[in-house]
Amino acid sequence: MADDIDQDQLAAEWAAALEETDGSGGADPFEQALAAASSPSGGGGDDALAEQWAAALAGEEETAVKKEREQAQLAAKSREASFKDLTQDARAPRADTGRRDLDFILDIPLDVSAELGRTKLLINELLQLGQGSVIELNKLAGEPLEIYVNGKLVARGEAVVINEKFGVRLTDIISPIERVKQLG
Repeated sequence: MADDIDQDQLAAEWAAALEETDGSGGADPFEQALAAASSPSGGGGDDALAEQWAAALAGEEETAVKKEREQAQLAAKSREASFKDLTQDARAPRADTGRRDLDFILDIPLDVSAELGRTKLLINELLQLGQGSVIELNKLAGEPLEIYVNGKLVARGEAVVINEKFGVRLTDIISPIERVKQLG
């Protein structure tokens, strides 16, 4: 019996020493349960120890449940984002703002070229060209010329002479779908 009292006193001293070094004042429920169970006055047997451990576990479980609820509420709030439907705004006609928005690009210079045809030459053939040489192109006579704007095909047409200068009469404008196909 004396050994039991000595062990209880030793356990109480350990608990007190842990409280002093921890600095928390015994706020941890597990440490409180251990200290109370090991002290001779707070004992009462295995039932008291079991109750204190159950209370400590219940406190920990309650804290975990609260954290889970908070996380669930935060997750629900983040899923409830609402956005304004802009469909009607996009379909509504604008009062002359379209013209104003495009005015700033009207003065941008573009490189427009008309292509009669193409061919490939070797450097040797190029060096042998002289005045009066004829270069055979890949297009037949009467085929439409191709009109390029900044290197992109936008139209086809036929050659005309206006005031002793060449010009191109547009006969076919390339559709946006055909332009996209040419990019690929």
